[in-house]
Amino acid sequence: MKPISRRLFGKTAAATAAAAVSGISFPGLAFGLPESNPRSLSFPGGFKWGCATAAYQIEGGAKDGGRGPSLWDVFSHTPGKTHEGDTGDVADDSYHRYKEDAQLLKNLGVATYRMSISWSRIFPEGKGEPNPTGVDYYSRVVDELLANNITPYITLFHWDTPAALPGGWQNRDTSKAFAEYAAYITKKLGDRVKHWMTTNEFVCFTDLGYFEGTFAPGLHLAPAQRNQVRHHAILAHGLAVQAIRASTPSGTEVGLAENTVVFCPIMETPEHIEAAQKATRLENGMFITPVLEGKYPDEYLQKEGANAPKVEPGDMEAIGSKLDFVGINIYTPSYVRADSSAPNGYVIENNPKSYPHMFSPWIQIAPECLYWGLRNVHDLWKVPALYVTENGTSSDDIIRADGRIEDTDRIMYLRNHLTHLHRAVREGYPIKGYFLWSLLDNFEWADGYSKRFGIHYVDFKTLKRTPKQSAEWYKTAIAHNAVV
Repeated sequence: MKPISRRLFGKTAAATAAAAVSGISFPGLAFGLPESNPRSLSFPGGFKWGCATAAYQIEGGAKDGGRGPSLWDVFSHTPGKTHEGDTGDVADDSYHRYKEDAQLLKNLGVATYRMSISWSRIFPEGKGEPNPTGVDYYSRVVDELLANNITPYITLFHWDTPAALPGGWQNRDTSKAFAEYAAYITKKLGDRVKHWMTTNEFVCFTDLGYFEGTFAPGLHLAPAQRNQVRHHAILAHGLAVQAIRASTPSGTEVGLAENTVVFCPIMETPEHIEAAQKATRLENGMFITPVLEGKYPDEYLQKEGANAPKVEPGDMEAIGSKLDFVGINIYTPSYVRADSSAPNGYVIENNPKSYPHMFSPWIQIAPECLYWGLRNVHDLWKVPALYVTENGTSSDDIIRADGRIEDTDRIMYLRNHLTHLHRAVREGYPIKGYFLWSLLDNFEWADGYSKRFGIHYVDFKTLKRTPKQSAEWYKTAIAHNAVV
């Protein structure tokens, strides 16, 4: 194939139409701006740039301040469950170094910070008597962020289920306990925190924890039991939405952070785009679809048959509680092609072994997933606002003799993903902000400390934080409000 002439990138309507029909996407054509304009990939004023973290991954202080153990404390201390037996006992020690981490955020120039609260710091037993020391800690963290002009977006649950709760997510009572926790802590912090997310990534604490067994608590339940765990998880979300609205002032915004399976059309033609949307709805039929529709898809219930979850009166009304925004965590895609002979009219393509990937093999390099992940959710459910609540990658960081830390592959990943985010913004999708995962290298769940996702390098022996090249890149992008 001959090299494409640079003159194409001046873009004419005819060239755009030709590209759309062919399904081929070129950077200059995708955005309709001349490549000579250095700010051609600018975002609108007020777009919110941020970073994201999770309590168990960064806080440490596992036994400090009255915190009770979580299922991840138990799991990580079980031999053979995490890389080299790594635990979150110390992690980044952000429990004691939160002011230092707030300065890292301030130096980046971010306007927002997505963090989570450790449920068992607030209720060491998961319910019952609250722990005032835990409440005071998060109150100080919030005040520190606000003092540095950083708006907190708080996730109430990022997988660290209190170990004291009988049966964990197998028990319907855990959903009710979660709602009680949500009501209590949002009332305590709701005078200063106006943006709340209930849960993070249903599949990771349900299927991976109770079916595949690779995450806490490491169980291998039968399909019917797994589906009931799934139901309890989304019920907890719905009950928490109701609890937050009853406990906080008007103007508080409530959403969630969900990692829908992102389906990209194999080609950008109408039939494949329609197939990708259909797959988004049906293949996420146990989580985001009932949350946004207030019911399970018929196809999901038929597929599960006798294993379908048991639903009690009022459950679906709670699960379908209205949201102010939807956060989507996006890292990597699946591809779909239309096939009228397939049961649901589409086939999910399996990416070949040769597919390029990042240091974590599960992160395949396909930046268009950011565009399609957002577009499909909005086109299906017309949500009022969208956030990218996680996007980032691990990297095999190179430490130079002069102390510089190079992670050009992470910069490549971020630059390309933000280019496709810009496409979605330009096309008018209501995307309000982007949270980069992650501010710091941290405890990466079952991978322990073997995978680094941070834009700040953490020496896990000294806990010193050092900005990587990607931190400088992100800081520059934020300053210009553009892909750079």
